[in-house]
Amino acid sequence: MTPVELSRTVLRAVRRAVDGGELSVSVPARVVVAPPGPGGCGDYATNIALQLARPAGQPPLRVAELLRSHLLDAHGITDVVVTGPGFINISLQTSADAGLVEEIRRRGRRYGFADASTGQLSQLHAAHELRALVVADAVGRILRSQGALVRTTCEARPEPEWIDVLGVHVDAYGSPEAPAPLDVTIRPVPVPAAADPLRLGRAAARWALLYPAGHDRPRITDDHLVQREGNPLFRVRYAHARTRALARNAADLHFTAEPGPTPEAGSLLAALADHPRILGAAAAHRSPDRLARHLVTVADAVLPLLPSVLPRGEEKPSAAHRARLALAEATGTVLAGGLSLLGIDAPDHL
Repeated sequence: MTPVELSRTVLRAVRRAVDGGELSVSVPARVVVAPPGPGGCGDYATNIALQLARPAGQPPLRVAELLRSHLLDAHGITDVVVTGPGFINISLQTSADAGLVEEIRRRGRRYGFADASTGQLSQLHAAHELRALVVADAVGRILRSQGALVRTTCEARPEPEWIDVLGVHVDAYGSPEAPAPLDVTIRPVPVPAAADPLRLGRAAARWALLYPAGHDRPRITDDHLVQREGNPLFRVRYAHARTRALARNAADLHFTAEPGPTPEAGSLLAALADHPRILGAAAAHRSPDRLARHLVTVADAVLPLLPSVLPRGEEKPSAAHRARLALAEATGTVLAGGLSLLGIDAPDHL
């Protein structure tokens, strides 16, 4: 069972509780499942009981126990444990590792994206300043990934080099009049007057402007260009390039990826499973920095795994090698998709 399938299973449990008169609430459109936090257990956990408790007029633990009874009957679930104030922890029958990797392979770079348009129309209005426009552009991309319809405007016409070098796009400029109410005005801490992000090129400049939170001053330095571990952008792009190189090398060795258990990669699997939630939070809070930091987390988690993906010497490819290769390829897909939402390319070679 993949995270998406589990989310739908939990949603069906809510509907059954509502249809059976056990809960009197509006059924949410989506349920978020993520790796268990401290004190949790199992493969995935959800806080849906805490979300429904107040509108249902019942204690969170009572709501959690109601949903637990329905989830225990669901195919593919072996155990459901309620912890803390009402977190529902779910153990799956089949390998959660393989299910997650299969889901990423199926969705490709759209892993974590909404299944369909929500119909929500958001208008982002940016100050006439380079960082504001880059942030608005990235926020628009992330919102679209979550099913929103997005219109971006700017206080004045963007400078031509902002468009040519950094790829910013706005639908209109001038007055923020639009067919929808103004959603939010993008005004992060601007680029220092003496700094010139354009000299860094598109990838490094966009990263320098998007990686810090909006209330933090960006650092426009050559550190974003150096190819070493201290540069977070390099680590993300290097991790992606390594996964692509492993896929090429595996093809030369005539063995293919096959999802399976990878217990040694717990932190990486947790980060990949958390990717849809991160995209949703980045969209809700209009904060592409959340996605940028998450990509660094994913890259740092996969790099220690990569030396063990291919067989060494006379060693024959095993099921463990195939599973690690599938996980590495899935990780590369997530890194490439995340960078794309930030407007940054993911080269296969570095």
